[in-house]
Amino acid sequence: MSKNVSLQIGKHKSRSGGLTAAGRKKYNNATGSKLKAPVTGKPKAGSKDAGRKKSFCARMGGVKGPAKKPNGKPTRKTLALRKWNC
Repeated sequence: MSKNVSLQIGKHKSRSGGLTAAGRKKYNNATGSKLKAPVTGKPKAGSKDAGRKKSFCARMGGVKGPAKKPNGKPTRKTLALRKWNC
């Protein structure tokens, strides 16, 4: 059963995609999760970070939905994929 956690853009959600450190901390405290920061650089081949990045890009890349909102701005999905350099 998942808990609904209220996250605000600016303090908890990054405008460039994903959650801020404060947002990850709030979500982890509320749900008992272990969210980590995104892998934004080029990880060493075979490392845990390389596996996380590959897995995230495969999962999120396959999510259905538009890349842009009707007003032309990118969706949260697109911003997250950009942040992870997918």
